[in-house]
Amino acid sequence: MNSGKALRVVVAGLGNMGRSHALAYHANPGFEIAALVNRTEIALPEGLRGYRRRASFEEALREEKPEVASINTYSDSHADYAVAALEAGCHVFVEKPLATTVADARRVVAAAKANGRKLVIGYILRHHPSWIQLIKEARKLGGPYVFRMNLNQQSSGATWATHKQLMKTTSPIVDCGVHYLDVMCQIADGNPVEVRGMGVRLSGEVDDDMYNYGHLQVLFDDGSVGWYEAGWGPMMSETAFFVKDVISPRGCVSIVMGEGARSDDIDTHTKTSVIRVHQAATGPDGRFVVPDQDLSMEGEPDHQDLCDREQAFLLRAIREDIDLGRHMDDAVRSLAVCLAADESVRSGRPIKL
Repeated sequence: MNSGKALRVVVAGLGNMGRSHALAYHANPGFEIAALVNRTEIALPEGLRGYRRRASFEEALREEKPEVASINTYSDSHADYAVAALEAGCHVFVEKPLATTVADARRVVAAAKANGRKLVIGYILRHHPSWIQLIKEARKLGGPYVFRMNLNQQSSGATWATHKQLMKTTSPIVDCGVHYLDVMCQIADGNPVEVRGMGVRLSGEVDDDMYNYGHLQVLFDDGSVGWYEAGWGPMMSETAFFVKDVISPRGCVSIVMGEGARSDDIDTHTKTSVIRVHQAATGPDGRFVVPDQDLSMEGEPDHQDLCDREQAFLLRAIREDIDLGRHMDDAVRSLAVCLAADESVRSGRPIKL
């Protein structure tokens, strides 16, 4: 492919993530936005106001004939939109989760392979230098590991409205959990083999068959274990909304958040502030031999910078024909664990993977 040719892209879904990805395409000379698609009229940043609007994703594919489709809609439409775009000859970027069922996720991956197109899933932490460093430091310690992770979000107003809409199809432990199960799977030496989940519906504004607080526990075949917790809503505590610890027999690696961090600030969902590395070794006197090491993450990318990096990776994958087989398989695997946790919440039983 001619590396100088801008790729025409249709962007579907203009919520928080869709707007950020659209701005990334707008700023990257390797892309040309052909059209923006959203179900309703929505206020857009100045840089996006001049682009053509299309009434539907199907119309945009048919009329614009783009080379890339960016899918940032609610998760129940991800699989059908992605398959339609891949079969229309588009490369695809799709926000996480890839689908709402494992079967649909595999259907999307199969369509990408059958049509020889690139499929990149929005695992934003894979493009974050601090999270890459955290995984590297944890791997140095060696397993088995204990993973302690959460992302509770105290939400109100428009953000709570978005959360309620998301929960019509996807629980918090699935929507956000795929990121952190992906991190666990990159660190652990084994594969996840069993998952247990529990959940509570804490608001009458949430559908009867959904819960807005969930907790999962996952067991790996190398002896590693992990938990992930996610809750959304105006009732959620800000006291411990962000816990990220990886523990091994040799010590632990932790993310230390700065004072004043809030769960309703989207940048805090990815920023790390400081990575603290603790060595467990003690000397003859029983005291620690090595003092804790704080790795400053000053100057790390903000949310928009990370979206820019994701789309730069998509462009490079297309132009350099990067093999995305592992990327796609990993996305299906982390989704399968989170969906099994959701099944466990609903059935009250541990789920074998």
